[in-house]
Parts: sequence; C-alpha cells; structure tokens
Amino acid sequence: MTLRFRPIGTGSDLNLDAPRLIIAGYTGRDAAAVAAHIEELAAIGIPPPASVPAFFELDPCLVTSDPVVKIIGANTSGEAEPVLIRHNGRHYLGLGSDHTDRDLERADIAASKAACPKPVGHQVIALPDDLGALNWDAIEVESDVDGQPYQRGVLASLRTPTDLLSRLTSTLGELGDDLVIFCGTLPLLTGEFRAGRRWRLQLKLDPNTSLTRSYEVLPHHG
Repeated sequence: MTLRFRPIGTGSDLNLDAPRLIIAGYTGRDAAAVAAHIEELAAIGIPPPASVPAFFELDPCLVTSDPVVKIIGANTSGEAEPVLIRHNGRHYLGLGSDHTDRDLERADIAASKAACPKPVGHQVIALPDDLGALNWDAIEVESDVDGQPYQRGVLASLRTPTDLLSRLTSTLGELGDDLVIFCGTLPLLTGEFRAGRRWRLQLKLDPNTSLTRSYEVLPHHG
C-alpha cells in the first residue's frame, strides 16, 4: 500500500510505500502526571500499559484522508496528535487523530486502537534536518467535537520527536525509512471521552503555518 502526503509549499507528493504505522501512547514528559493519568484510566477499567511510553504497531491501511470514516463501535472518540513522518531520510510533521474504541480499550488497548481508522491530513510540514532545532514546545494543538472545544494546548507537555525516535529504536530495533508515528496527545478539557460525530483538529507551528483536519464518523453496519 502507498500513503501520500503533500509538503506545504511544494507541488509534489511524498509517496510512502509499505510504511510502518506506530501509535505512541503515554508520551507525557512529566512522569508523575503520566502515572496519575494511568491511575485515572485504571479507575474506569482501562488497564495500564506494558511500558511507558507505550508503542503500538498497527496496519498502515488504517491511515485515511477520507472526510468520512466508518466506525463499528458505538463508543469511540478521536484526539488530535502531531504525526511524525519519515521518508528518504527526511522528517515531516503532520496532523492526525488516534480514533479509538473506548469500550474495547477496557479489555485490550492495542485492539481498541486497531479497531478504528486513523484520520490524517494530506498536507504536512517539512522539518529541519536537525530535529532538535524545531521549536516543538511552542506548537499549538487543538480539537473540537460537534462544535465544542475538546482539547487545547501546546506540545511542551509531550516528549520531543528526538526522544521518541530514540525510545522507539530501543524498543523496536531499527525502524526503517518510511514511518508514520502518532506522537501522543494532550489532556481533554473536560477530562472525559466524548463519542461525537464531527471532529475538527488543528496544529499551528507558527502564525503563518498550520494544518487542519476535519472528519465525520458514521456507523458501519455489517
């Protein structure tokens, strides 16, 4: 399979053939806050991860740029995430939603993530060769569900791409060249998941550079 992205300011697509899709979870920089979050999730029946951060490798066919996605589960929700893309030794920043089945999550986190498509935006931002030069902490991310604010914040609370790539390599070994990595998400404004229908995501690198992604969830029958 091939995933296609379009770097902003260029007229040509990136074509990722047979990429690896990795969902990174529990990627907060504050270890105490991550531990508290894991306890909160345990209180609603979601088991703790095997490692922190946790990495889930999924079928790249789940990635979609379609405006409408079909979901089997009745209780699912999305979340805005920065998406790190690697192709031909270059890195790019995209925007996606780690849409997850919240009922299934209580039994098997990996299965709950694999149960839903992963909406991503077609446009991406080319990053500097030195990822450490990226002002990651200042990047703004937000999401709305059915017109209501759902997430608001900056990426200062999440591990940097350099940190994540290092930990991924330590965990999974050599990663290869074509990668799509969901880098984690921000807390929910209400602290509670919401199974909404219309989702809008935004990532703002600076006042002149931003990515948006909107999608609608429809039940899949059969």
